[in-house]
Amino acid sequence: MIKVEIAREWYSQNDPVHGFDHVLRVLKLAETIAVEEGADVEVVRAAVLLHDANGEETHTDNGETERLSHHLASAEFAASILRKDGWPEERIEEVAHCIRAHRFRDNREPPQTLEAMIVFDADKLDAIGAIGVARAIAYAVNAGEFPYSRPSEHFMKTGEKEPGERHSAYHEHIYKLRKIRERMFTVSGKRLAEERHRFMEVFFEKLVEESTTE
Repeated sequence: MIKVEIAREWYSQNDPVHGFDHVLRVLKLAETIAVEEGADVEVVRAAVLLHDANGEETHTDNGETERLSHHLASAEFAASILRKDGWPEERIEEVAHCIRAHRFRDNREPPQTLEAMIVFDADKLDAIGAIGVARAIAYAVNAGEFPYSRPSEHFMKTGEKEPGERHSAYHEHIYKLRKIRERMFTVSGKRLAEERHRFMEVFFEKLVEESTTE
């Protein structure tokens, strides 16, 4: 069993969005769901502790920073750690699948096991509700964006920004956060998502209302 104090060393202490505080919140959610759903807690726990452990940032042509391949890099990192720890290959692959399948923006490898579904659900639950709103704003501000900027009609219809359009926390809500509730896999995840989704919707409605100057 991977120890929390060891896992802490794999994460930046200066990342308010994907740092170890995020991992600990996801771990608590994932272990709760795993017990309720009758999953392999050891696999779930290892996957959560390693799911963002080797995240990579990619700088795009327009200067924005995205974490496009962090799930793939983290899955490889996890495999190397677990091999050193003496895990059998089949269980290493179970953990690696959980990590590769946890990314919202990449559907190439959707969760196929109960454990992968739980890791996905727990990670996404931390992206909604009060903590999800705080993380979205922190990520936007850290990237030089705003909590709110008005989305273009094109973005509202397609999720694609027009040239020069900013990607505010509200843009992230439109593109991803408001859709998370419908992407939950487990019964427990769906239940936990309901209240968080309602709070988030109210917050962003108020944000728009208070930010609109026209």
